[in-house]
Amino acid sequence: MFPARLLAGAPFALVILALSGCSSHWGCTDTTAERGEAGVRVQVEGTSGRPLGVTAEVVDWRLEPHPQVPAEGDKVHFDYRFDGADERSGPAVDACAVDKKRVALGCQRVYSSQAFGPDGDLTGDEWLAVEHPEQVAGVLLIPNDQSHNGRTCEQDIKDGGGPHPPEPASMGDQL
Repeated sequence: MFPARLLAGAPFALVILALSGCSSHWGCTDTTAERGEAGVRVQVEGTSGRPLGVTAEVVDWRLEPHPQVPAEGDKVHFDYRFDGADERSGPAVDACAVDKKRVALGCQRVYSSQAFGPDGDLTGDEWLAVEHPEQVAGVLLIPNDQSHNGRTCEQDIKDGGGPHPPEPASMGDQL
């Protein structure tokens, strides 16, 4: 009689386990967006690949010593602009100094929220340290929005997953 009651309650127990998050078949999936085409002027795109209505642009760049650490030699100093971004919660993109073959010599993230200016035309400047500044042929932006990267399934099986931006660009990447 006991085994029959145990078997009768088994489906109910499985339902409880599934609803509690203890099931290994929760259905969590991660997807990673493909890296967009780098350029001097780019339309920022979300993880779906669709434009966000924001343009990011490298306005100018030059090699010069950083005023706070001039003894370290030349660094890449560049000016950038975000058009159409919200200054509090707008996108972020990776900026990379590249050689003439578009190989990244150094990269860093620039945030529209750190830029300033009137009417959605937000400007800023940043510095990039590269090992061989004499090889720099330009500064390119990668259009993928990097401002939000949610939790992965591995980090949170229940509430994680979904679309994620591509891995950040790094030295040696072909852009």
